[in-house]
Amino acid sequence: MYQTTIPCIPAGIFSGNMVVSMRPIPHSLVPAATAITAAMPRVHGAPVQIGYPEAIGIRDIENPDFGDRVTIKEGEVPVFWPCGVTPQAVVMNSRPPFVMTHAPGHMFITDVKNAQLKY
Repeated sequence: MYQTTIPCIPAGIFSGNMVVSMRPIPHSLVPAATAITAAMPRVHGAPVQIGYPEAIGIRDIENPDFGDRVTIKEGEVPVFWPCGVTPQAVVMNSRPPFVMTHAPGHMFITDVKNAQLKY
């Protein structure tokens, strides 16, 4: 996961930039991955950048800001989606006096069906 230069819309005292996750996708599958995820705008939605990390402020793709490094193999393209770590980055940027959040790797699970997350 990488911090970007993409600003979030401020809300009260909270402001900061988007964090993205990166998945290397074989070049031929990028259109399908984009179409599938674009149909789920209530979760991560479509990629915010494909192939050019520097365009969103990522200077060193080999050194993520959060989590582990992912190997990009020959024939793969780095694809970046909005990440659920963004709220934590905004909290770290905003420094409120008190906050509660989730722990990495322990995401919120509900009984909401995937079909309900589409348009």
